[in-house]
Amino acid sequence: MEQFLLVLLIVFLAVVAIQAVYYLLIFGKFSFAKNEKIAPKHISVSVIVCAKNEEENIKNYLPLLLNQDYPSYEVVVIDDASSDETIALIEDFQTRHANLKLVKVENNEAFWGNKKFALTLGIKAATKEYLLFTDADCYPASTEWIAEMTSHFTMHKTFVLGYGAYEKEPGFLNKLIRFETLLTATQYFGWAKIGKPYMGVGRNLAYKREEFFKVNGFINHMKLRSGDDDLFINEASTKAKTAISFNPEGFTYSRAKESFGAWFMQKRRHVSTAKYYKGFDKSQLALFYCTQLFFFILPIPLLLLQFQWIIVLGAIGFRYIASWISLGFSAGKLEEKDVMYWYPILEIILIFTQINVFFRNIFSKPVTWK
Repeated sequence: MEQFLLVLLIVFLAVVAIQAVYYLLIFGKFSFAKNEKIAPKHISVSVIVCAKNEEENIKNYLPLLLNQDYPSYEVVVIDDASSDETIALIEDFQTRHANLKLVKVENNEAFWGNKKFALTLGIKAATKEYLLFTDADCYPASTEWIAEMTSHFTMHKTFVLGYGAYEKEPGFLNKLIRFETLLTATQYFGWAKIGKPYMGVGRNLAYKREEFFKVNGFINHMKLRSGDDDLFINEASTKAKTAISFNPEGFTYSRAKESFGAWFMQKRRHVSTAKYYKGFDKSQLALFYCTQLFFFILPIPLLLLQFQWIIVLGAIGFRYIASWISLGFSAGKLEEKDVMYWYPILEIILIFTQINVFFRNIFSKPVTWK
């Protein structure tokens, strides 16, 4: 029995060491990075938005896209066969804004409900060299959004990963959603800083138009309903080509889901694309989440039997200090400090939610792109 507990202790310490490497060395590349303001480039940009039955969001958020403090840009709104007043609203805006373009997508039996098909048509209709993406239910944090995101483009940096935040609302679910968003951003920003970009979010993402056509767009995963953002970045971006933007002026915001069930379905859609990532990216994500889970499971028998409990508690404390510091600095950059007060509880709930999502996705698949 003692020998078994010794092996368990060694495995637990290895888990803690791996978690520390992730939080301090990998995620820390972003968490501890300096936030430097870069001068605007003023390059010509096409802002691309895909909308499906989004009349309220078009009414509220399209004016914020059309009134950016930027000299040369167009807004391309793709109506993906809406059945409400989305098209009528966009056409009304067109009468007052010459830089607004509408792309109408008719129902197509082969690509019905496929956001990637709609986006492809929008990208082909765009006339500018650089493309900046957001969703119809998102809005920019400031009139400097385009200027901030595009300032990170250079001759070699042709992808810019931004932060898509959620509005702060009362309630525990809102904190859970924003904590998950914070953790995800810390991960993909950290790996991008190391030189291994693996995903971005369509709520706030930019790349040079030619990069889309170099890989034939979404052709390699067109049949998948999700992944227009993360699978594309996973396939097309590289260390030399990728930059990140984390100045608050360059954030986008949207409303978080208001029920756990709705958020859970959203999580299922997002997670369903991860199995199509490159082998290294799948492995590093699996290692992080497995060690995160084992960190909570392995100490239980050790503490119950009081086996080397001082070492176990010390390791637990070290891991929490490392993760709290790393995520705390990240939360400061991404203006999510308030969620860190609930960190231990939010992390535990999120872990077991992810386990539930994983097993649910094995037996059934989410279908819609929204």
